[in-house]
Amino acid sequence: MTTSTTPSGSSPPAERPALTRMGGFLPVDPVLRRLSLLTLLNSFGRGLFFSLSVLYFTRIVGLSATSVGLGLTIAGLFGLVAGIPAGRVSDRFGSRPTLTVLWLACGAAMASYTLIGSYAGFLAAVICYAVVNQSGVGVRSALFADVLPPEVRVEGRAHLRMVTNVAMGVGGSLGMLALQADSRGAYTVVILANAAGFAVAALLVWRLPVRTTAAGLAGSSDEPVSRWRAVRDLPFITVTVLNGVLVLQYSLLEVGLPLWIAQHTDAPRWSVALIAILNCALVALLQVRITRGIDDLPRAVRAMGRSGVLLGLACLVFALTADLSPMWAVAVLALGAVIQVLAEVLTAAGGWTIGYALADARAQGVYQGVYAAGFSAATMAAPALITFTAIEHGTAGWVFLAVLFTVAGLAIRPAVAWARRTGEWRGEPA
Repeated sequence: MTTSTTPSGSSPPAERPALTRMGGFLPVDPVLRRLSLLTLLNSFGRGLFFSLSVLYFTRIVGLSATSVGLGLTIAGLFGLVAGIPAGRVSDRFGSRPTLTVLWLACGAAMASYTLIGSYAGFLAAVICYAVVNQSGVGVRSALFADVLPPEVRVEGRAHLRMVTNVAMGVGGSLGMLALQADSRGAYTVVILANAAGFAVAALLVWRLPVRTTAAGLAGSSDEPVSRWRAVRDLPFITVTVLNGVLVLQYSLLEVGLPLWIAQHTDAPRWSVALIAILNCALVALLQVRITRGIDDLPRAVRAMGRSGVLLGLACLVFALTADLSPMWAVAVLALGAVIQVLAEVLTAAGGWTIGYALADARAQGVYQGVYAAGFSAATMAAPALITFTAIEHGTAGWVFLAVLFTVAGLAIRPAVAWARRTGEWRGEPA
């Protein structure tokens, strides 16, 4: 993004209207209020079921843990390849109707979990859900590009991420009631509540206003090959891969640290919950504030570089906890978690800005589908990678991850420069 000076005697540009107030917690923009409401409903339902899904399949349906894990992995592979075709459909018919259909399908697939009575039925249900759910990730990003002006869409996404974290946290807490009851009826209520959340959110998506410029781009008569350009855009794919490396950090928090704490440190087991709570609270407090300062491509590139360095530092801090006393281990783990949170909010803000800035505005659906596929691939690969490195090889594994994160963050700069040199055709409006 370039800046221009105001000619002498002319009026300065109007100040950009605020999207939120009260530190980013309260949306004032009417479109963002609607997005916040549908995100709240959708995330609350997912939070309800997230913490008890595996237990439902094992304790209520009666499947083995190994077969459930294999089935979810197979479903994830199907979901991984679904995002790009869904993005093409979004570019052809519009992100709003496409996401409406996908979320209604998510609700139906989720409701079908209550009917599972065999492993074949389990596979069919989880594959259907994974396909429509993962298809919606890139389409949702394209929707944000359609309904929010370019200058505020990244700040809007930061607010929505805060809403997502809070809603999933509250939903997860209430989901504990179903775990305590541990009955088919309790699990069924949670599953149907999640399905209803998808259905209501889908109807809210349908009622969103779409900007005229976005609708015009989506309906333009560009040559058909441009719609698939993202899958041949090597610089963009390179940036996607590097972003995928940085988002390995989410599994570092969800998988790596709990295993590390349990197997390699003397920290009490409750420190796992402490770190999770610390992460949720700091993301909610910091995401919008930090994102406001990352509103163009150069700042986004710097943010990604800093996030890589911070992630490397966090890995080294975590490695130090292996030989510490319990209380010192908790303190150092908390320090590493704070460093990781700073990297996380920088990664999110920088990644959103770069993902939108390097995409062809005439094919946001496919571009965001490719970008989301990179995120999904990283999410699938992360548990095995983190277990093999940090958990099995200790300090040496943490050092490897530190180098990997640092190199990926710093490599974003030349990759983005390459994309900009070869991206004169991109149609993002000013």
